[in-house]
Parts: sequence; C-alpha cells; structure tokens
Amino acid sequence: MDLETDNELVVECRAPESYGGVYATDRVPDEQAVPGIWWAADLETHPETFVDTLSLTPRRTDDGAVIDAELAVEAGEALDERISLSVRPQGFRGGGVMERARIEADAGERAVVEKTLELRDPAYWWPAGHGPQHRYAVRAKLGDSERVVKTGLSEIRDAGDDGLVVNGQEVRGRGFSLLPTGDPTWDVERAANANANVVRAYGHVPPAEFYEAAAEAGLLVWQDLPISGAGESAGTDPDRATALAETLSSSVERHPCVAAFGVRADPTDHLAGVGPSRLARYKVRWRAWRANYDATADRELAKTFPDDTTVFPVSGAPGIDPDAAHVYPGWQYGDADDAEWVLDKYDCTGAVGAFGAGSLTAAEGHDAAGFDADAHDAYVAGNVETLGGDEATPVEASQTYQTRVLKHVTETLRRRGTGLLVADALRDADAGAGMGVLAADGSEKDGYEAMAASLEPVQVVLDGYPTHGSTRELTVINDTPEAVSGTVSWTAGDRTGGSDVEVEAYGRSRAGTLEVPDDARAVELSFGRADGAVQNIYPL
Repeated sequence: MDLETDNELVVECRAPESYGGVYATDRVPDEQAVPGIWWAADLETHPETFVDTLSLTPRRTDDGAVIDAELAVEAGEALDERISLSVRPQGFRGGGVMERARIEADAGERAVVEKTLELRDPAYWWPAGHGPQHRYAVRAKLGDSERVVKTGLSEIRDAGDDGLVVNGQEVRGRGFSLLPTGDPTWDVERAANANANVVRAYGHVPPAEFYEAAAEAGLLVWQDLPISGAGESAGTDPDRATALAETLSSSVERHPCVAAFGVRADPTDHLAGVGPSRLARYKVRWRAWRANYDATADRELAKTFPDDTTVFPVSGAPGIDPDAAHVYPGWQYGDADDAEWVLDKYDCTGAVGAFGAGSLTAAEGHDAAGFDADAHDAYVAGNVETLGGDEATPVEASQTYQTRVLKHVTETLRRRGTGLLVADALRDADAGAGMGVLAADGSEKDGYEAMAASLEPVQVVLDGYPTHGSTRELTVINDTPEAVSGTVSWTAGDRTGGSDVEVEAYGRSRAGTLEVPDDARAVELSFGRADGAVQNIYPL
C-alpha cells in the first residue's frame, strides 16, 4: 500500500498468561512488570520483493566448519533469480566465501532458501582471556535488498565440576546475573570491566543487542527461560513451555557466546529468613530436609534443547537437589563463614548460579523491589558502627557488609575450584537498594571494585574476610590455561611478608599465612609477575 508522509502506528501489548519469568516476581518494580515494548519498536519500509530474514547455524564438521544459512524472501512479484551469499571475517584475516542460490517464487509468495556455506581455515570464537573473539558477517543480497547477520564458531560443552569446555579447552566461568535493568549492552560492558567472563540472563530474555555485545566482549552467556519464582513451574503450560524453549534455542544459536540454558529458577524459598542466629545451621538443615519440589516437568523440558547443550533444569537453594545451587550464607542464613559448610553439607560441587547480599544506595531504600529489608536489617541495622566506624552512615555500613559477604563467598568458591559461579547481581533493579554491585542508575557501590579484584583470572586471596586478631591463609588462584609464577606480598598494619609461588594452569597454590594486628586499617595483598601485578585489598 502507499504510505502517507505521517502515519499512525498502533501497538497492542498483552501480558502472557503464563511464564512471565522475573517480570512476574517481586524482583522487578511494578512499573516495569506490565506489558510493554521494552526494547523499542522499529518500522521498516521495503521494496516489493525483499530479503526478510536470514537465520544462521554455525557448526563444526569433520573437515572444518560450515554455516547453514536459511533465508526468507517476500516476493512482491514473480521471481526467478539467483541470490548471492557471502561470508566475510570481521577484523581478522581469513578465507571469505561467496555463493549463489537459485530462488523461484510466485507473486505474493514467501520463499525460503537454504544454503550451506563451507568455511576455509575456520577461525573460532573464544571467551575473554582464552583467545580472540573471531566472528563472521554473512550477507544475503537480492537486487537492492540485503540482510547482514553476524555469527561465530564455538563448541561449548559441560565439564561438570570443572566448568565448561570451549573449543576443547577448559574454561572456569565467573561473573554476574543480570536483571532487566536499562541498557543490557552497557551492563555487559560493566561486567567485563569487573573481570567477569560469564553473565546470566536471570529469568528473562534480553534483546538481540545483548548477545552481540557479549560476543564482542568475550563473555559467555547463561540464558534462562522466563520461568522463575515460586508461582509456576514448567508444567503450568507444557506446550507453551516447549515452544518457548524451541524458539529461544533457535533464535540464539548463531551467537557463539551462548554457553548454557536454565529452565527453572528459584522454585522454592525455603531457606529465606533464617537469619544470623546461633542456631542457623540447624534451621537450614531442618528446612532443607523438609523441602520438596517435583522437577519432573523441568527435566522433561530440558530435553527440548539440542543435544550436547549445557542445560540446568533447576537452579535453586540446597535441599531440592538443584542442578545449579543458589547459596546465600550471610544473607538468608548464618554468616559468610558458613559458605564452606553449606557447600560441603549439600554437595554443591557443580555450578553455583547465585550468591551474595543486598545493600542500600539510599537510607530510605528499604522498600525497593527485590530487596529483603528484613534480612538486611538483621545483619546490618544493629552493627552500623562495627561495620563502618563511629562516623558511618547506614548506607556506608550496608555496602561494607555486602562487600565482605561477596568477597568471602566469591573467593571461597574460587579456592574450592568451582567451575561456574555467578554472583547475584550486577545491577539493582530498583532505586534505593538491591542485590547489585551497581545501583539502578549504574553508579558503583563499594562492592563493584571489590568484586573486580576477587574475579581477577589470577589473584591472591585469603581464606575468609580478615578481622583484627585473626590468622588467615593466602592462596594464589590461577584460572588461566597457562602456568604462572610470581611473588606474593602482603601488608597488614605494620606487618609485611611474602613468598615466591608457582601455580599450574587452573591450579591453586598456598602462599603462607598472615596475622592481622589490632591497629590495621586494611589488609593488602599483591601478586607480582614479569608482566605486572594484581592487588586485592580488604578494608577493616
């Protein structure tokens, strides 16, 4: 039809009857949990005949690699042409590909063409720290109409307790979960700046730009289905759940960074609210023993994803036999020192999909969405001066507490060799407070720089957050594919020490102990190598 200069576009949004994911929980503010076009809506004009979609499936073969291309053409008039398909390496030298495919269609018909493009000397995409992020641009051109889509080659499989194997090489995943907060491409950048190499899209599906940004930054993606919270399971509407899984897996298969899928997140909250009591461990054991969740529907839905895909059917608290554990010592129960106990007690040797503590960004932030004010006050409200000193504000004490819990649990997991760990979360979903190390507006909390240090690929850490008079053991962690050697140095008040250490690839090496004097204001660690040094600071 002919369009006027000015036209009215009406978009109708309807809430899904099931599977709202994180939007259907209290972790997202009410104003963001209503139907809407959150990503933006674009209106394009086309000639009568045009290339509508271009879908890509890269895969390895015995002879190298290929890209299976499927394109759809809307034929405004009868068509008997050849469409050109080209593959060009992006930012690196490599063998390009040019092919043609015959296309025939009657006027008004939607024609689908499939073509396999063989790559010469294929180059693979790697996560940051393990190799370059090679990608290809595939162009389909028919007359004046064309589509360009980027893709990349990677082969990712589950390595059990050791994390993931990418292109035949072990990779230890460490990073953050992301909530639907603002610009996800910006969140990817901030996660990468904090030394993350994995991000988890918790309970929602981000826009396409998110995956492009993750691939460019070298971040692996753990993608959840929108099934989270205690309100519904994969069995609520199994046909819709199956359609969601099939659509999601096919829509992201061209992105080399997608490493794992989650089916169901946090189906129970049986450990929430235990608090910091002396009987916390007994309460956790009692509640975990009584907990019950039937994961049959989730495990059946997990089979919908392609073979050899890493899938976590259930991620949640210990006690329901989750495939990926969510552990919150120092927030839901006990204190951060209980991390070792809960991990050992409930055999949490695989992926850990959530841990951490919340904090305030404003004194009046207790009512923020997704923030457990009762848990916060149980741990922080009566300890403001202890946490931050005589001049500390409630906000400063809150962020100090979050930092200590995050560093303690993160470094405990890394010392134990946890192959895939994801902190909850990168950014708050609401103003005033949240689980993030960034505020809702993107400003940094104290925990952001602290986590960046704890997530360094090679780092020296303590076996717990130090306190005055405590004795702590030092460990050098190496989550890279190459052995490292260097010098550990530490300072605590007027005391100093150090040692020379060698650590094998993906190894851990003890580096002595230190005692924290009563007048120390911080414990400062460093690990120096020929190519530079990393620091890890624990303010007291």
